[in-house]
Amino acid sequence: MEKETNRNLQPWLGALLPTDTCELPTQNADGLAVPELTEEQRYAFDTHGWFLVPEVFTGSELKEMQDFGSRLHHEPESIPEHERNALGGPLQKLIDHPLVISLLNEFTAHPAVTSPECYGFTVESASLFYRTLGMGNFGPHNGNGLLRFPGDVHYYNAFPGKGYSPHTRIVWELNEVKNGQGGTLLVTGSHKSVYTAPTDIQNPDSDIWSTYGCPAGSLLFFTEALTHSATTWKNTENDRIAIFNLYSPVDSGFAEVYKPHPKQLAEMPPMRQTLFRNRYVVDNANGT
Repeated sequence: MEKETNRNLQPWLGALLPTDTCELPTQNADGLAVPELTEEQRYAFDTHGWFLVPEVFTGSELKEMQDFGSRLHHEPESIPEHERNALGGPLQKLIDHPLVISLLNEFTAHPAVTSPECYGFTVESASLFYRTLGMGNFGPHNGNGLLRFPGDVHYYNAFPGKGYSPHTRIVWELNEVKNGQGGTLLVTGSHKSVYTAPTDIQNPDSDIWSTYGCPAGSLLFFTEALTHSATTWKNTENDRIAIFNLYSPVDSGFAEVYKPHPKQLAEMPPMRQTLFRNRYVVDNANGT
């Protein structure tokens, strides 16, 4: 066989990737600094499969998002057509908020296809979950992430000092969530489980489930390898306005690539646009 010197084959020969191809972004598309995860956050996500950051947004900034979410649900025609989605208006900045990038850099990014100006993951979906009293259907799914084949993407890999969640969910709770009254249900640690779930998992009131309460403007992270479920919204004081964003690495995914309205995409900062590029590896970081 003719000798091949293509640089793209070098990692297969055991060579390390050049350091300049593995530099993760330290700022988001709006120029805001991306903090490092704390030791507690990193440990919680790896061990539990989820963690919550309370009250990221407050005041007028939060009110603007709440109002937009309500309009998107009740009066979509009042919003320009290209903005009638969970990336519209003030919600767009949630997609690459610095805290979101912080977690995804650690657990989801593909280092070989990222750079300071290019995210190492893509958006697989962006959805508004608007729930009033009685809405929400219980339906446990996923779990056993260590036993899923990589092509499934609902898996979780880990070795000492590093965890990998290729399918990661970010939930922005824009209204208050009262504990046990409709927040997402989670089976803590089930992303690493290796046994069949007990029958009690079919009971939403079972102690097997973890959940949370949080003030408006809070942020929930969880790996899709974790067993989780919706549940009935029981809060009589306010509706649920939640933005569910799902991320995958650029070399794989579960559903087809999410594409915003062309006009909406064109109006985004260049770095944010990299969240919606097609999934492949070779030359997929700024064209190199």
